[in-house]
Amino acid sequence: MKYKAKASEEMKSMLAEFLAHPEDAQSLREPEATYMVDRVREGLDFGEFHAFQEMLNVSEERLGGLLGMSRATLHRRKKSGQLDRSESDRLVRFARIFARVCEVFGRREAAAKWLVEPAFAFHGECPLDYADTEVGAREVEALIWRIENGIPT
Repeated sequence: MKYKAKASEEMKSMLAEFLAHPEDAQSLREPEATYMVDRVREGLDFGEFHAFQEMLNVSEERLGGLLGMSRATLHRRKKSGQLDRSESDRLVRFARIFARVCEVFGRREAAAKWLVEPAFAFHGECPLDYADTEVGAREVEALIWRIENGIPT
């Protein structure tokens, strides 16, 4: 699978920016922001999807669904090796949230687990599902901030 070979290189240049420096996940500085905006507009390599899917420990279908892909679209993207602009934007949104959760929880495994467990704050939806829109993502980030600062919800 050619996308797996490309995944490590792509991760170093794109999603890894969020995961390596979670304190910068809210806003990036030049030239990182320009680079990332350009990459999202072009469409990320499918290897980034696969690498992030492995980090979250979810199935391709689950992550594809979060990005708004049907099974057929997921298959086409896998075959073409390229995500479209909106899918790339959503993937970066989830990476931003994952980076913040990693920063607060201290471990990727704990962050991934928290993101897929139902949360009272989101009416029983897991944070990952709730963050499938920008408004929902901001609410998840607000909850992460409250957890980080010891503020009851």
